[in-house]
Amino acid sequence: MATMGKILVVDDTSASLKLLTEILKSEGYQVRSALSGELALQAATLDPPELILLDIRMPGMDGYEVCRRLKANSATNNVPVIFLSAASEIGDKIQGFKVGAVDYVTKPFQREELLARVHTHLELYRLRHHLGTLVEERTHQIVESHRETIVTMTRAASYKDEQTGFHVARVSFYSTEVAKCLGMSAEFCDTIHYASPMHDVGKIAIPDAILNKPSKFEPHEWEIIKTHTTLGVQMLSGANSPYLLMGAEIAGSHHEQWDGGGYPQGLKGEAIPLSARITQICDVYDALRSKRPYKDAYSHERASEIILSGDGRTLPTHFDPAVLNAFKNCAEKFREIFERHSDEGGSA
Repeated sequence: MATMGKILVVDDTSASLKLLTEILKSEGYQVRSALSGELALQAATLDPPELILLDIRMPGMDGYEVCRRLKANSATNNVPVIFLSAASEIGDKIQGFKVGAVDYVTKPFQREELLARVHTHLELYRLRHHLGTLVEERTHQIVESHRETIVTMTRAASYKDEQTGFHVARVSFYSTEVAKCLGMSAEFCDTIHYASPMHDVGKIAIPDAILNKPSKFEPHEWEIIKTHTTLGVQMLSGANSPYLLMGAEIAGSHHEQWDGGGYPQGLKGEAIPLSARITQICDVYDALRSKRPYKDAYSHERASEIILSGDGRTLPTHFDPAVLNAFKNCAEKFREIFERHSDEGGSA
């Protein structure tokens, strides 16, 4: 007896419908039937079968139109359709394949041929479904592995200087909000959420004596500090993970400025990756909100004013105008994120 399978049989002739149903049920299949195209669409949408046997010549909505609608519906577009028809013209068969059918059985059909085709297409359907499930599971495992790697790397970077997990968490959430405000795709928003915390990962390679110096950097020390951008790129490059690829973009360019005055390459305008332009404004905001040996923590209002109007050191021309406008539109979200993930003064 054949493996159980859910089949929907569609035919406007009661006698044909009864015969098909009896043959398939005798082989152990679970069979539902419909006498019209409209009823078939309702039945398939409510409880998608694994295979549909569909008559072409029906009054009202013919089989071609039924198949088109099945393929246009996300709930049924993967269900294989075998056309049943007394017509044997090659043009009819071609038309059937064009609208999405996988096979064609001519009436009056041979029992053995019909069952062989049903069995074959049910097996193919289940194989595709099984492979799809395996791919989804494997993809989930890979994504989780990449995310664990990111958490480990950002935690290691935070141990090297005065950063904390609060800072990288805040930058992650800020960046996601700006990306959403810019209308970026869900995929981009997810990627930048996990990639932006890696912006300072290159600081792992900066000597502690320089990185944690409480006083002002000497010129040669400042040049060493700036190398954390290129070091970050070296650490993150060469991977296939979208998180690490975007992380490398951000690490290398989050200190570039829209007007060309940043480092390490002096990139200008759209030559700076969008992910880095977004992370830049988020990092600046968090730095302004955070207490440092050389400065007190600023209020949300003061930090926003500096970013939007400038204070001589930080200028609006440093930021992508579209990103700056997005920051303005979601500034209250930044306040909420900082307060929700506060570490009593923060760090950047």
